Amino acid sequence: MATPDTTLPWLDLLKARGNALQHRLLPPVLEPGAMPWFSLIYLCFLLFPVLLPRNLEVDWWLTAIAALAFLPMYFGFYWTRGWRRVGLLLAMGLLSVVLLPANVFANTFLVYANVLAAFLPWGPMLAVIAATQAMYALGGMMLDAPMVLFVTTVLFMGLMSALCNRVWIAKARANQALRLSQDEIRRLAQVAERERIGRDLHDLLGHTLSVIAIKAELASKLALRDPSASQREIADVERVAREALGQVRRAVAGMRAMGLRAEFASARLALAAVEVDFDYRSDELALHPETETVLALALREAATNVIRHAQARRCSAELARSGDIVRLAIRDDGLGGARADGNGLMGMRERVEAIGGELRLQSANGEGTLLELRVPWRAPPAPGAASGDAPAPRRLVAVR
Repeated sequence: MATPDTTLPWLDLLKARGNALQHRLLPPVLEPGAMPWFSLIYLCFLLFPVLLPRNLEVDWWLTAIAALAFLPMYFGFYWTRGWRRVGLLLAMGLLSVVLLPANVFANTFLVYANVLAAFLPWGPMLAVIAATQAMYALGGMMLDAPMVLFVTTVLFMGLMSALCNRVWIAKARANQALRLSQDEIRRLAQVAERERIGRDLHDLLGHTLSVIAIKAELASKLALRDPSASQREIADVERVAREALGQVRRAVAGMRAMGLRAEFASARLALAAVEVDFDYRSDELALHPETETVLALALREAATNVIRHAQARRCSAELARSGDIVRLAIRDDGLGGARADGNGLMGMRERVEAIGGELRLQSANGEGTLLELRVPWRAPPAPGAASGDAPAPRRLVAVR
């Protein structure tokens, strides 16, 4: 039975028209911190006179014309660079002066000019703020408006708005730089991993394949002169090939396993992006690939929960071995109150219990969260999987 089409053609058409309008009005790539559509909400301040006493005269036709004249300046600002931007901002300041006799909230355009000036370097930004504020103050003096109005405009609606937006833009640019550095780190990690895989395969199979080729050639030469010797060589070829197959399976199992070291680095970058300080201590352990994958997934889920829900300032993790038990503990100083029956924690618990481990959660309200995983030092390998290499010597590495 065919599934009925529940899509709304008019909704798809509306989205298409909206996307086309955005492509016409705004450049494809915006600067960090830019929120052009959200910022347009501030135009509603031009309508505030309707909330004031009835004896306040407002020329709504001139207000509408001024708003229509403002929009090309506003969207044009995002397309231009350099001194053209300064000209557009000065034009916005002049527009506020022209509209002031018709609407007491004409300083809306002045605030736009000062807020957008935050995208300029410090010198041009301060020059634009000073020039637009001077124009507005001069217009007010010509209309005999009270000076307290202009002091309020200069201190709060102009300068403070510009400085707040400057801080917002600086933070957005820092986050963009952090994301770019994260992408570069991931790219370099992928290149290093490919190079490591290439070296491992060369070391693993280079000698073995050479031995197989030599013995196969020798067996072909001995086939007629000494059949028994030829069969021994063929048996050696089979044995060496089977050993190589086992080595390849072990190598592939290690490559498929998620690396805890890489996951620690990824967690640090992700938490730093939301200004959470992350420390971790890790023993240098040779874990079974299945165990390492389970712990890496748990660390990723825990870091995701800290970012989304904890509102923490600090987070720490510790990986250590005690006898036959490997312990991973993740702690944060956030809100607490995590539920053990959440989808993420339930999936984490199932994976841990599948390899014979246990998960413990302490998350009282207001006291942060402690997530502790205890798994066997070596989880039983899956049927048909080859065992890993012997454990490496233990060495404690503290990283901040």
